[in-house]
Amino acid sequence: MPAVAWVTVIIGGLIIVAAAVGLLRVALHLRAVHSTLVAVAGGVGVIADQTSTVPTVLPSVNSTLKPVRDFCESI
Repeated sequence: MPAVAWVTVIIGGLIIVAAAVGLLRVALHLRAVHSTLVAVAGGVGVIADQTSTVPTVLPSVNSTLKPVRDFCESI
């Protein structure tokens, strides 16, 4: 096999190894991003659970403010 063919095979092998290392780094970065997104989604879920909507809280707020409303109406 001529020397030019060996040089071509070696250069091709180096290119393939470099591409494989690059793809491995991308895969590891994507794994880190995935774990971060899972943590963020979990945090958003906790915030959504802890912040209740107005209709569920409204009756207790109205009953608490009833004396204030009665006072304001009497003025």
